[in-house]
Amino acid sequence: MTAHAARTGVWFIGARGSVATTATAGCAAVAAGLHPPTGMVTETPPFHGAGLPPLTSLVFGGHDTLDCPLPKRAEALAAGGVLPHGLPSAVRSELTAADEEIRSGGPLPGDTRTDEELVASFATDIQDFTRRHGLARTVVINVASTEPAPGEDDSRLPASSLYAAAALRAGCPYANFTPSTGLRSPHLREAVDSCALPHAGRDGKTGQTLLRSVLAPMFVQRALPVRAWSGTNLLGGGDGAALADPAAAAAKNAGKERVLADTLGSAPEGEVHIDDVPAMGDWKTAWDHIAFDGFLGSRMILQTIWQGCDSALAAPLVLDLARLLARAHELGLTGPRPELGFYFKDPDGGPAGLPEQYQELLAFAERLRAAR
Repeated sequence: MTAHAARTGVWFIGARGSVATTATAGCAAVAAGLHPPTGMVTETPPFHGAGLPPLTSLVFGGHDTLDCPLPKRAEALAAGGVLPHGLPSAVRSELTAADEEIRSGGPLPGDTRTDEELVASFATDIQDFTRRHGLARTVVINVASTEPAPGEDDSRLPASSLYAAAALRAGCPYANFTPSTGLRSPHLREAVDSCALPHAGRDGKTGQTLLRSVLAPMFVQRALPVRAWSGTNLLGGGDGAALADPAAAAAKNAGKERVLADTLGSAPEGEVHIDDVPAMGDWKTAWDHIAFDGFLGSRMILQTIWQGCDSALAAPLVLDLARLLARAHELGLTGPRPELGFYFKDPDGGPAGLPEQYQELLAFAERLRAAR
């Protein structure tokens, strides 16, 4: 199979959610020339000639516990202003094709299957998808709602870890774009160490934390001590409902706080509060209040407001990761890929600041070009 004929699978965990729907519809729109690839780093000049799979070669499928068809989900996102008006109709055939490749996830209430049975079932779904479409490889990306961190006494793997284990068993590169446990479960350590597959990070860096990862190095480089850094998130939609659970919110906030601690050297005072506001739909407002010291102890304040749609911020990054991990797999690269830390709050090694992470990503692009 030639490079032009080869096709790459993208298997979403949470395939009917806002992020996956936006990514699937957006890929079809960009591939058809209906919209520019705004927000896709892999479509910028440094990545030209890096051997990444073309957007036209991507085939979508996934797992989900919801049964709302993708075309209908896309229509709801368009009604909420997330997708452009008319786009769901323009790419309906692509959405329908992807929806036909979505399999039931779990475990659902009343499911009596063991962890091993669930992992085996999920892995079979992914392998069948890859085989039926004659795909060169399939990349698995978790974009499901945030789950609470597992307790020390939990005897079962969390759902995110079941899917992650299934990805490894199916021989697929994997990325966890959520704060959920995924590959980080201690029960999967041996499988991760021996998988010989590329995998990347945890918890995608889209809005508020993206801004934090830019501003925090500025304070360090200008020798301005940060005394406190507080934040508030107002959001609705599925994420807002999921993060209304204090345990899920705690898992989400851990990544936001980690970026500051890693960059500043210690965690400043202050917390991030997440409020579910259903009326906001898939839109979010994030506010930060930063207290810092200036020369001779002068007290200063910086406030930022980020208003946007997480799904539209995340979707191009998810497509980037699918292409980059597919290329890494093609070249036989294995293990955690610190070069992709640019995309994550909790990266697999590498620098903490966004400018340094971007340079690492550019160096990776050069490595991919040299391998052609």
